[in-house]
Amino acid sequence: MENELLTEARKAAEALISCCLEKKLTLATAESCTGGLLGAILTSFPGVSEVYLGGVVSYANEVKTRLLGVGEETLAAVGAVSPETGRAMAEGALRAVGASLAVSVTGIAGPGGGSEEKPVGLVYVTVTDGHTVTVTKNLFSGGREEVRLKTARRAFSLLLEAAAYDGLSSRAGLEIKS
Repeated sequence: MENELLTEARKAAEALISCCLEKKLTLATAESCTGGLLGAILTSFPGVSEVYLGGVVSYANEVKTRLLGVGEETLAAVGAVSPETGRAMAEGALRAVGASLAVSVTGIAGPGGGSEEKPVGLVYVTVTDGHTVTVTKNLFSGGREEVRLKTARRAFSLLLEAAAYDGLSSRAGLEIKS
């Protein structure tokens, strides 16, 4: 199962890279629960340096605050796993890196750390182009590695959708999808 998920994530990343090269778009990442997996998959492709400018692995809340500008009040009020934190992470990555599009992922990969309100497998994937933000709420099944790979696949798919439509500007405001 994990090999299939990795293959699917790599295919989505490859399609994303091709689209960004064609449209001259650049990417940034802000990762929490994936711990650098998005960046690792992207940088496994030759020539990606024309597209992927960089990212921040912000596993600790202090890093989310210091490097991505996530407000301490946001973290205190709604926690690290929330649409608000996901939005702030994506916007922070876009600012820090200066890319056309940014994605953030924050969630609970498991096996521990979940609660009734925020179960294992809950992941917010957020994409922004600096004008519009799309936040998706996902509840992935499986073990830790499956959740991480499903998150990567979802992140690349959302970025590809945004890149294919020349960003998110045609969308209105914050959108939360399940």
